[in-house]
Amino acid sequence: MEHTETMSGPIILGIESTCDETAAAVVQGDALRSNVVASSMDEHARYGGVIPEIASRAHAQAFVPVVSKALADAGLEISDIDVIAVSAGPGLAGCLAVGVSGAKALGWAAGKPVYGVNHVIGHVAVTQLQFGALPANTMALIVSGGHTSLLHVEDIARHVDVVGTTLDDAAGECFDKVARLLGFPYPGGPHIDAHARRGDPHAIHVPQGLTQGRAGKQHPYDFSFSGVKTAVARWVEERQAAGESIPVDDVCASLAASVADVLAKKAMRGCAQYDADTLIVGGGFSANSQLRQALLTAGEEHGVDVRLPRVALCTDNGAMVAMLGSNLVRAGVAPSSPDFPIDSAMSLERIVMP
Repeated sequence: MEHTETMSGPIILGIESTCDETAAAVVQGDALRSNVVASSMDEHARYGGVIPEIASRAHAQAFVPVVSKALADAGLEISDIDVIAVSAGPGLAGCLAVGVSGAKALGWAAGKPVYGVNHVIGHVAVTQLQFGALPANTMALIVSGGHTSLLHVEDIARHVDVVGTTLDDAAGECFDKVARLLGFPYPGGPHIDAHARRGDPHAIHVPQGLTQGRAGKQHPYDFSFSGVKTAVARWVEERQAAGESIPVDDVCASLAASVADVLAKKAMRGCAQYDADTLIVGGGFSANSQLRQALLTAGEEHGVDVRLPRVALCTDNGAMVAMLGSNLVRAGVAPSSPDFPIDSAMSLERIVMP
């Protein structure tokens, strides 16, 4: 159930540059006053993936226009901003350096405190813009091209625990690799999603990693999608070698159903373990329609309130960074030191750089 926004309290400028989106947004209270995103995705498509150097240059070119438009859309000057929040990690080092350097320069010039925040925890915080405050005992499933993590959020400003994570490929990464095999352009996720809607999810047996036997018991909340990718690749290659056509819709439907089922089951298991009745979902892969339906169905069966943000809030954006910054300010957490570093491999249990 969506809530009514309240626009009061400190005004936060959020800046995001972890991968291929340069983004900035202004949040006040739990109201989104502006949200601007510039993507360099088209520049990476020919390479089949994000090229860090190209992305970093695109960030440097887009930083000032994007931040300027975010302020203008909100009807504000930089002097009106109370706090700047910027993604300090995890992400691509060169990309992070552009965003953090820009945020520090803005903070120094305008005399504003800067928070270097965890990009992944931002995916949890952004749901507050749509659904309101987080319950004290909340689980979060973050799924993207680089991350698949199950988190227990006790206090989004002070205490987040990692319950499970991927041991190899992330869910989005698995989809991109299978999409390349099927001849889809980058990014492959939306193409697999579209074809999956027309296919038979039971046509092909797709293994579910870390769900059975000793591995399943040792890693009840962890994920593994490398074997999924390999199994699908071998099935396709065997069909091709035999001169048979590839039922693309069925391949996509079977892959999507298998991955969605694993994510939903493990998320519900985590909710039961922590006696949590709310599951926050975020990250670019959470836009996948098969996953969204699987999570909503599982939530109804287990009595869990599954909070799926609208698609525009799933992918990387400045609103998520600003909203996490807003939580930190309201909790009285001190800003980051002026010389805080980026951390491309930032632990998901670190919410803000000291």
